[in-house]
Amino acid sequence: MSTLKQLLQTGRELLKQQGIADANVDAWYLLTHVFGLTRTDLLLKGDMQADEGKSNLYMELIKRRSNHVPLQHITGSQEFMGLEFYVNEDVLVPRQDTEILVSEVLKICEQKSVLDMCTGSGCIIISLALLGNLTEAVGVDLSEKALTVAAKNVDKHKAQVKLIQSDLFSEVEGSFDILVSNPPYIPSGDIPELMPEVKDFEPMLALDGSEDGLAFYRRISKRSKNHLKQGGLIFYEIGHNQGEAVKRILETEGFTDVTIKKDLSGLDRVVSARRS
Repeated sequence: MSTLKQLLQTGRELLKQQGIADANVDAWYLLTHVFGLTRTDLLLKGDMQADEGKSNLYMELIKRRSNHVPLQHITGSQEFMGLEFYVNEDVLVPRQDTEILVSEVLKICEQKSVLDMCTGSGCIIISLALLGNLTEAVGVDLSEKALTVAAKNVDKHKAQVKLIQSDLFSEVEGSFDILVSNPPYIPSGDIPELMPEVKDFEPMLALDGSEDGLAFYRRISKRSKNHLKQGGLIFYEIGHNQGEAVKRILETEGFTDVTIKKDLSGLDRVVSARRS
């Protein structure tokens, strides 16, 4: 039998041995997930014998994480915009970088209609619906499995969001004030170089942006004009080196006021434009 502190240390060491970058943090998160502890609890109860059943479960989860299964797939949860979202292997895990996209839209979305293309877990459109006082919120995805996850998150947050299964705009009706999208944008040739947590466990449908990573920006920009109101705005999350390329795509399609927003690291992260 191990104490809680010993169990945590064992978890840390096993993760470090397998090259898990955030071994200390992940070992702690899994301990809290299994035992429901706070850091104060660990200080007060850390020398107590850990429950055997929970200890065995903890070590099973540590083994999964040591095989590079994403922490969020193990816990089934990821925080985004201060909200908790259910996630699994059918959707991309929400990233902090994407909060920049949502924050930019929140500046101008009050009392407006928003369409979220490639919605995945629904984290973008649900956050906007809960925080942005929208008149209409619609999330679109091709993947039925992703929409099942999104629907769970809509129910969890009691959000006023409509979900549509559609190959981009094929099943979308009407026009919107704002279109937001975090589409697949990783060049096909770069995918083998991604971390195992991403390339081996996250859905390829949500990663692969074709040979140059720009296919979805071209397709969405061309077809979005039929679903954006006059003067409507489009917001994209982009890869760190795609700002100028996506700007050219939008300008070619007749969009104006194209703006590139950088993230906290000074890298291109969001491109926005107006339908003229």
